[in-house]
Amino acid sequence: MKKLSAFLLFGAIALFGLGGCASHKQVSSQPLALAIPLNPVEHCHGKNGLPDPKCTPGVVRTTDANNICHGGSTKQFRPQSSYTNALKLAQIKEYGYQDTNPKNYEEDHLISLELGGDGRDPRNLWPEPHLGTNNSFEKDKVENWLHKQICSGAIPVTDAQHGISTNWRQYIVAANGEKLSHKERQ
Repeated sequence: MKKLSAFLLFGAIALFGLGGCASHKQVSSQPLALAIPLNPVEHCHGKNGLPDPKCTPGVVRTTDANNICHGGSTKQFRPQSSYTNALKLAQIKEYGYQDTNPKNYEEDHLISLELGGDGRDPRNLWPEPHLGTNNSFEKDKVENWLHKQICSGAIPVTDAQHGISTNWRQYIVAANGEKLSHKERQ
């Protein structure tokens, strides 16, 4: 019953939130309210800046370094804010966050768009806190650093995607300009 109520509430939010976007192309032939799937896990738990891997394992759009480095702006893969705002509200509840103010979160791509992550799949999106250690701003630095590493050939695309989706914090020191030892990378 809880899942059905959450689904109906989320569907209504999505329907009303996306209703005013008639000028945008609809990617799916499904009704918009049904195009935003909920995660199948009832309760998600993030820890130390990492999302729950059962709820947010990360989803890849491409592993092609040329596309990632020379494919143009990531705007072409970014979903409409009405989609991500509705998803953020649902996922804040799904993650059981005490702070339910959506302004305190970024609906973030676990595998960022600049690393070839999927833009719309909810398994690649989660409400990442702006506050605390290992926050959204720290992860943004890691994403930028990994993009440079991919484009320079220093890190293979699939290694960067796997690394950021399993523990993006392992790159914080390097992203802040310090060198990582082999042991620190593991």
